[in-house]
Amino acid sequence: MLAKLHEEAFDSPDWVYEIKWDGYRAIAETKKKELRLYSRNGLSFSEDYPVIYEELQKIKREAVLDGEIVVMNEDGKPSFQLLQQYAEDNTKPICYYVFDCLSVDGESIEDKPLLQRKEILRSVLPESDFIRYCDHVEERGKDFFAAMKKMGMEGMIAKRADSTYIPDSRSANWLKVKNIIMEEAVIAGYTEGKGGRKHFGALVMGIYVRRKFTYIGHTGTGFNDKTLKDVWSKMQPLITNQSPFNGKVPVNAPVTWVKAVLVCNLKYSEITESGHRRHPVFMGLRNDKTASEVHAEVKDTDDDDSTKARPVSDKKSAKKPSKKSTGKTEQHTTDMDSFTSGKKKVAFTHTDKIFWPEEGYTKGDVIDYYNSVYPHIAKYLKDRPESMLRTPNGIADKGFFHKDAGAGTPDWMKTLPLHSESADKDINYIICNDKPTLLYMANLGCIEINPWNSRLKKLDNPDYMVMDIDPSEQNTFEQVIETAQVIKQILDKAGAVAYPKTSGATGIHIYVPLGAKYTYDQCKEFAHMIAILTQQQLPDFTSLERSLAKRGKDNIYIDFLQNRRGQTLSCAYSLRPKPGATVSTPLHWHEVKSGLHPSQFNIKNTMKRIEKEGDLFAGVLLKGTDMIKCIKKLEE
Repeated sequence: MLAKLHEEAFDSPDWVYEIKWDGYRAIAETKKKELRLYSRNGLSFSEDYPVIYEELQKIKREAVLDGEIVVMNEDGKPSFQLLQQYAEDNTKPICYYVFDCLSVDGESIEDKPLLQRKEILRSVLPESDFIRYCDHVEERGKDFFAAMKKMGMEGMIAKRADSTYIPDSRSANWLKVKNIIMEEAVIAGYTEGKGGRKHFGALVMGIYVRRKFTYIGHTGTGFNDKTLKDVWSKMQPLITNQSPFNGKVPVNAPVTWVKAVLVCNLKYSEITESGHRRHPVFMGLRNDKTASEVHAEVKDTDDDDSTKARPVSDKKSAKKPSKKSTGKTEQHTTDMDSFTSGKKKVAFTHTDKIFWPEEGYTKGDVIDYYNSVYPHIAKYLKDRPESMLRTPNGIADKGFFHKDAGAGTPDWMKTLPLHSESADKDINYIICNDKPTLLYMANLGCIEINPWNSRLKKLDNPDYMVMDIDPSEQNTFEQVIETAQVIKQILDKAGAVAYPKTSGATGIHIYVPLGAKYTYDQCKEFAHMIAILTQQQLPDFTSLERSLAKRGKDNIYIDFLQNRRGQTLSCAYSLRPKPGATVSTPLHWHEVKSGLHPSQFNIKNTMKRIEKEGDLFAGVLLKGTDMIKCIKKLEE
C-alpha cells in the first residue's frame, strides 16, 4: 500500500502518525517452508541484510509483514547512503521497522482496521534489536511533525486509523508529509569530469510526467570517489547514442546518454517553474525501484486539482472526493486524445473523470490499461459477442448492461445481429476483434469486459466450461479457496485439465477447455455434475441455490448456470469496477491457497505479473477435454 503526497501536517482524532523512514520498503513472509524477505518489486533482501533475515526466523507464527529496512548513522538517524554501503560496512546499526501486518496464521487480515492490524502485529513480533514495532502517535499530527523537523527526519506518514490495507494502491487513507524534499529520479546520462575529477562531472536526470520522460535537472554534488566510480561503472553497459528525452535539455556540456534504467535518490531545495530541481544532491542508487515507477508526485492539496483526503472526523465524508477533483495520481490519465489504426479512429472523452474515488484512478487510466494489456487479452475477445457492462460514472454507480451496439457505432466496427428471445428482437452485438474496438468500449465506460463463451463459427458450442464460485457477504475468501480446491480434486479425478483465475471481485472462476465440441446444454450438465459433487463434500457452506434468499446469507453459490448461451463473465485480464481497481487474473494452481485474495491483482501490477509469469490462461483455448470420458470416470 502506498501513500499520497500531502502538503502540511494536521490534527485529527481519526488519524495516526508514524515516522517516514529513509530506507528500503520490505515485505517479510515468516514461518513458511522458505522464509522470504523482499522489496516491493520482488527483489530478495535475504543476502543483502542477513542479520534481519536471521532475526526473522525467531518469529514463531506464520505472518506477512510490511516495513522498512533502515541503517542508522552516528546521530541515530536513518541514512540511505549507509544502507547502500551496508554490504561493504556492516558495522552500522540496522533495523527492520515493521508498521503493518497483512496476514497471520495463514489468514489475511487486510480487511481489518489499521489499529487492529497493528495490535496483531505487536503480538507477532519478538523482542529484538533488529526487528522493531513501528509505533505511532494518535490525533496530534502537527506536534509529531514538528518533532520530526527538529530531529531532521525525512517526514511523517499519516494513516486513517480505520483504513483497510489495499496492496499496490496509492490511497488517500495514507498520506506522506515531507520535511526534507526528496524523491527518486532516473539517470539519463552524464557529463565529462573537469578539474581532475574522475569518471564524470554531473548526472543528467529525468522522471515521468504524464507518461512522458521529462528532464528535471543535473547534479554533480553528493558524490565521493567511491560513489563516482560505482555509478560510472554501472552506467557503462547502458551507453547509447539516443537521448531518452524528446527535446533538447539545458545542459551546457556534451552529454553521454545512457538507457534510462538506473534509479537514484535525490534531495533538493525546491522545484522551479520549469520543473527543474534546484540545488539537487545525489543521495545514492536504488535497486528496489524500476524506472517506470518514477513519476512526478502529485500533492494532495487545495492548490492542485487532485483528489483530496482532508482530515475530518466524519469517516464517510472523508471518502468523498471534491467535485473539482481530477483524481490524478501516479497512475496518470492517458496522454492520448484519440487512437488511430489505419482508417479506424477512436476519440477519447472526459479522460480525467474519476472512476475510483478512493484511489483516484480515472477513465483515462482504464483506457491506458486496455491499451497496454491488449496483446494479452485479445485472444479471449476475438470473434466473441460482447455484453457491455457500462459504468460511465465510475464504481460508485452500479452501471448497466448495454448489449446493442447502437446507431452511433463507427462504420469500421464489426458487429453481429442475434435474436434475443427474452427481448423478442435482434440485438446488434459488438465483436471485439482489434484494439480500436476495445478502446472504443473503454471510452464508453466499460471498465469490465464480458465476452461470450463461444465464437462466431460455433456460437452454440462454448470453448470452455466455467465453474463460478460466488460467495455471499458472510463467506470468507478462505472458504472460496477451499471450494476451488475441491473442484480441482474432482476435475483431476475426471481427468480434466482446469485453469483458475480470480473473478476480480469476491470469487474464483475455473475454466475447463472443451474445444467447442459440445453444446451449451451438454456443457451445463457437466458443470451441474461437478457442482453437485462439490456441494456434497462441502455441505456446510456451499449451495446450488441461485437465489440468495433460498440459499442463505452464509453459503457460497456454485454457479453452473454460467454455461448457458449468452451468459458472460469478466474475461481474463479484465478490470472490475471494484475498490482497488482489481483485475480478473489467471493463477497457478499452487497459488490457490490460504492467503490468496483478489485484491492482490490490480490495474497497477497486472502488466508486471504478465511479464513475469506469461499468460497462464492460454490453455483454455487449446485442445478440448473429452467430456464424455470425464463423466464416465466420475460415475465409476
